[in-house]
Amino acid sequence: MLLGVIADDFTGASDIANTISKGVAPAGGLRTAQFLGVPKGAAAVDIEAGVVALKSRTVPVEEAVSDSLRALKWLLAQGCQQIVFKYCSTFDSTRIGNIGPVGEALAVALGAKGVVVCPAFPGAGRTIYMGHLFVQDRLLNESGMQNHPLTPMTDPDIRRWLALQTKATVGHIGLATVRKGMTAVSHALATTDDTFVIVDATSDEDLITIGSAITDHKLVTGGSGIAIGLPNNFISRGLASGNFGGQVGVAGPEAILAGSCSGATRGQIDLHKENHPTLAIDVDKVMSGATKSDDIVEFIKLNNGKAPLAYSSGTPDEVCQMQAKYGREEVAAKLDDFFADVARKLVQSGVKRLVVAGGETSGAVVSALDLGALTIGQEIDPGVPVLVSHGDQPIALALKSGNFGSPDFFTKAIERLNAK
Repeated sequence: MLLGVIADDFTGASDIANTISKGVAPAGGLRTAQFLGVPKGAAAVDIEAGVVALKSRTVPVEEAVSDSLRALKWLLAQGCQQIVFKYCSTFDSTRIGNIGPVGEALAVALGAKGVVVCPAFPGAGRTIYMGHLFVQDRLLNESGMQNHPLTPMTDPDIRRWLALQTKATVGHIGLATVRKGMTAVSHALATTDDTFVIVDATSDEDLITIGSAITDHKLVTGGSGIAIGLPNNFISRGLASGNFGGQVGVAGPEAILAGSCSGATRGQIDLHKENHPTLAIDVDKVMSGATKSDDIVEFIKLNNGKAPLAYSSGTPDEVCQMQAKYGREEVAAKLDDFFADVARKLVQSGVKRLVVAGGETSGAVVSALDLGALTIGQEIDPGVPVLVSHGDQPIALALKSGNFGSPDFFTKAIERLNAK
C-alpha cells in the first residue's frame, strides 16, 4: 500500500476513495479499497491506496484522536508512504475540534510540519480564497452550513477556525503563489515554521499543482479534492501502474434512507416524491418509541421495485425544535440507532442496493452492517461512487454527504448500483 487515508466519516471516505481510484487522465488512479473502521488484519497485497473510514467527526475529541492514531498505525504497517487526513469540504467541526486536535496528533506522530490544510473541492463548489472557504458563490457561514445541527460553521476564515482548535501555528499560502506553480508552493511549504498551512485553491488545476508540490510530504489534510493530484506522484515514479474505477453493481431489491437536513438533500427528496413512494419519519415518534424500525422496513418491502425512500430530513426550524425538546446529542444518537436498525433489517430481508444520504446516518448504517472492505466502482455524481461489499451476500451502496449530488441523485444512484 502506497497511500493511506484516514477519513473522519463514511461518506467522506467514499468521496476520497472515488477521487483516488479515478485519478487524472491519462495516468488514472490507484487500486483503492475502503475499510469500515480499522481492519484487524493486513490488507490485500494488490491494494495501492487504503481509505480507513472512521466515525470520528462529532465524537469526543479524545476518542477521535485515539481512533485516528490507531488508523495511522495500521496504515503505516501496510507500508503507506503518505497519509491523508480527510475531512469534509465544508470543514465541519466545532470550535474545539475535531479537525485541529486530530491533525495535530497525526503531525506529531509523523514529525511533520508545513502540513497542507485544503478542504477545497471545486467540482462540488467548494473553493478557498484568501484563506476563506466558499460554497458556490457564498461564504461558508452564509451557505446553510451555519445551521448544521452538529457542526454549525459560523466563520468562513479557515485560518481563524483552525487556530481555535489547536495549539500549533497556522499559516497561509495565497492563490497568487499557487498560480506560480509547484516549485513556488513547494518552496513556501519547505520554508515555513508553521505546523499547518491553509492553501488557497479555486480549481482542479490548483489542486493538481498543490499535489505535485507535496510528493514527499508525510502528512496532507483536506477534502477529497486534495487527493486529485496524489496518484500521479506514485504512477510517475513507477510505483503504481494506473487504474480507473470499473463498473460494478449488484442486482436485487433497493432502498433509500435519508437522514441529512441539508438543503440539497431536502431538494432531492422533494423531487423524488413526485414519482416514487416516500415516507417521512416523524422524529418525535421515533424519540417516544411510537415509530419502530419495523414500520420503515415494511414500507420499503411493500414498495419493492419503486425506489422507495424513507427520510427524517427536517428544516432547520424543525431540527431546532426537536433538539430543544430532547437535546442535540440525544436526538442524533436515537436517529443513528434507528437508521442502523432499519438498514440491518433491510439487508436481512434481502435488500441488495442501498442509498444513504447524510454523513452521520451513513456512518451508523455501515457500522451496523459490518461489510468489510469495499470495492470502488463508477462515479454517480462528483464525490459519490458506487461501493460494493463482496461477501456471502454482496451489497451495492451509495453513501452521499448531505450537500452532494444532483437533484435527481436518488433515482440515478439506484440505477447505477444495479449490476450491468
